[in-house]
Amino acid sequence: MSRRPAAVAASALTVLALGAVSACSGNSSTSTGTSGSTPTVKLMAGGLDKQIYLPYQLAQQLGFYKKYGVNVELSTEQDGGVGAEEAMASGQVDMAGAWYNHTIEFQAKGKAVEDVVQLSGAPGEREMCTKKSGVTSGADFKGKTLGVTDLGSGTDTLTQFLAAKKGVKTSEFHRIGVGAGSTAIAALQNGKVDCVMTTQPTVAAIQKKGVGTSAIDLATTQGATVALGGAYPAASVLARTDWVTSHKDTVQKVVDALVATMHWINTHSAADIANKLPASYVSNQLVTKADYISALTEDKGQFLPDGIMPAGGPKTSLATEKLVGNVKGSVDLSKTFTNDFALQANKAEGFKTTTTPAGPTG
Repeated sequence: MSRRPAAVAASALTVLALGAVSACSGNSSTSTGTSGSTPTVKLMAGGLDKQIYLPYQLAQQLGFYKKYGVNVELSTEQDGGVGAEEAMASGQVDMAGAWYNHTIEFQAKGKAVEDVVQLSGAPGEREMCTKKSGVTSGADFKGKTLGVTDLGSGTDTLTQFLAAKKGVKTSEFHRIGVGAGSTAIAALQNGKVDCVMTTQPTVAAIQKKGVGTSAIDLATTQGATVALGGAYPAASVLARTDWVTSHKDTVQKVVDALVATMHWINTHSAADIANKLPASYVSNQLVTKADYISALTEDKGQFLPDGIMPAGGPKTSLATEKLVGNVKGSVDLSKTFTNDFALQANKAEGFKTTTTPAGPTG
């Protein structure tokens, strides 16, 4: 099973992609035409309609991909389908909108994948629990049934990590896959789980229905630092290292567009952002537009303003992977991410950077 986070598991709300993803090699989807032609990049995200992944679509809506000279074909992974990071690793798409921790897991499996631009410093998740659960931290997980997107996903990893940090063994609580959106909400409503780790807009829907409240905040950089011990880099753009090496100009254009988007997010309100996104993303069977804006206002702190991997982020992610047993042995963090493209993008546009960049060892 693909180890992908809730952010990367398709939600019940998943909106169909701007175009279906067709199987192709990593190189064949990028234009290699005459000088001056616009390269095309296929990017699959783990749920384009999820707030934690909104920058990919927002960049399209703002016209930034076009502005910076690249045609980005966005698609979203489907429930039960291939995860975005796996599609990228196998060459079905060029890039993945997925969590940074996958680069560590891939390296442990002997695959070279790197993060070329970091969009968030927190998972964007919240542990939503029923009032009668009594859960306020991982210490309270003992004897509880906890919902995760699916077993082996990033939310599964984080759930086990929160418990382990408080001395609670995985064998002392029960984990089940409940997906996201309506299925996650139903699991809480029906008493199937005491808590579920999920993201916006599911969080807002759970709160509105009164079936659960936020017990642990992993949705903001500050909250993640308190709960996890440091910034936890989540949403990013991943690509195979060999593809990055052979397409540096194209990668730079994609990063330029996304860095510009992150600055736009940082200087605009949640309402401004919602107004730019497709209507179906911000108003659907789970949330109204007002709910969406309120939720984004609350969790907007997860987004980094400059696309730079934050200092300590890779180390926090590696510690998480090791504690729950996903990764054993040594990992060269310097090969899992690069700030070069983001630093160049900020310099070229004259943007002021505020994130302290991670060094080679994270």
